[in-house]
Amino acid sequence: MQAINFAARRKRLMQWMGENSIAILPAASEKVRSRDVNYHFRQDSDFWYLTGFNEPEAVVVLIPGRKHGEFILFNREKDELHETWHGKRLGQDAAMDELGADDAFPITDIDDILPGLMEGRERIYFELGVNPDFDQQILEWRNQLSNAQNKSNTRPGEMIDLKHHLHEMRLIKTQAEVQRIRFAANVSAKAHKALMKACKPGKNEQDMEAELQYHYALNGCRFAAYPSIVAAGDNANILHYIENSDEMHDGDLLLTDAGCEFENYASDISRTIPINGRYSKEQAQLYDICLAAQLAAIEMVKPGNHWNDIHDKAVEVIIQGLIDLKILKGSLKDNLTKESYKEFYMHKTGHWLGLDVHDVGDYQLHGQSRLLEAGMVLTVEPGIYIAKKNKRVAKKWRGIGIRIEDDVLVTKNGFDVLSKAVPKERALIEALMQ
Repeated sequence: MQAINFAARRKRLMQWMGENSIAILPAASEKVRSRDVNYHFRQDSDFWYLTGFNEPEAVVVLIPGRKHGEFILFNREKDELHETWHGKRLGQDAAMDELGADDAFPITDIDDILPGLMEGRERIYFELGVNPDFDQQILEWRNQLSNAQNKSNTRPGEMIDLKHHLHEMRLIKTQAEVQRIRFAANVSAKAHKALMKACKPGKNEQDMEAELQYHYALNGCRFAAYPSIVAAGDNANILHYIENSDEMHDGDLLLTDAGCEFENYASDISRTIPINGRYSKEQAQLYDICLAAQLAAIEMVKPGNHWNDIHDKAVEVIIQGLIDLKILKGSLKDNLTKESYKEFYMHKTGHWLGLDVHDVGDYQLHGQSRLLEAGMVLTVEPGIYIAKKNKRVAKKWRGIGIRIEDDVLVTKNGFDVLSKAVPKERALIEALMQ
């Protein structure tokens, strides 16, 4: 698999920053789960994007044109006692050897060293508002320069938010990034297919979640990219259902929205299957509408089309399908104008995908839906949701929730479905489940 060129990313960012500037980004903090137990550490995606470094208590500093090196890292020192209890630390020497840092200093020395690195710079770039405590720390370092004798004119005058430009960089994926998303999607596909084979009435939603987690780990992806949604029956009409604790009943559908991550890159796949292995007539009718909407929406994924074109196409197909089934009344145009379809389809048709499952990048530019470009990766995920409590529709439709989601790369000439290894046609799903 192609290596990720972190140095090229830093160089590109510093070219945009220009000389007489400095960028400062902190690593993620460890989070307490309960008492003296932490959640498993997950690095901040922006920090990792620029460094590939996966430890807490670190700060990366980029200074374009600095004579003694542009990439400075503050990180934890080697400590035999701490490493015995809590695991290995990279330390300063290895940070220069393995990460390519020009200088590496103990994180405990940052208050003494960083103000001097800021001295004489015209602009400070940082991610304003992401970490208020760190924002305050940057202000304090900057103010130290003002308070020092004979240095009142050397502190940076501008403080600029780095997020927008950095996130625009992250939006267009390199070949190495696409390889990792594709790998995660293929592992997730194996997990979804294993779930389909294991699914049967009487089992529990958590049994199906266990299938996913097992096959992620078995195939080289230890962690889920987000909490798995394993929703049987009417639970599928709760969009972010994560309890995963109910028994699965004969005659119901199971909506599974789940994906693993590989080297921090996420996948995100949804399938809706019949728990007993056969779709009922009503389930099949709604499922076919949702699938037709997804296939039509995917066809809109190509350079030069607008982001909104994907959603608009899915909405049109779903509306017409629900009119044909007499679930919606009136014309396609009337339902579009009144947005009556939102009773049954209330979310957008996708989102960016990358280091975060809901990845960064603007969906609009200059007040208009942005144009798709080669290298973008997104999900396409229409759904139809008719809750049991919805008395405005015939009883035969109630309690059915369907979502079909794939991960799609925008190519030079169209699209590439990265998650195509998971079947989604009804006949293929039923055959696999049998």
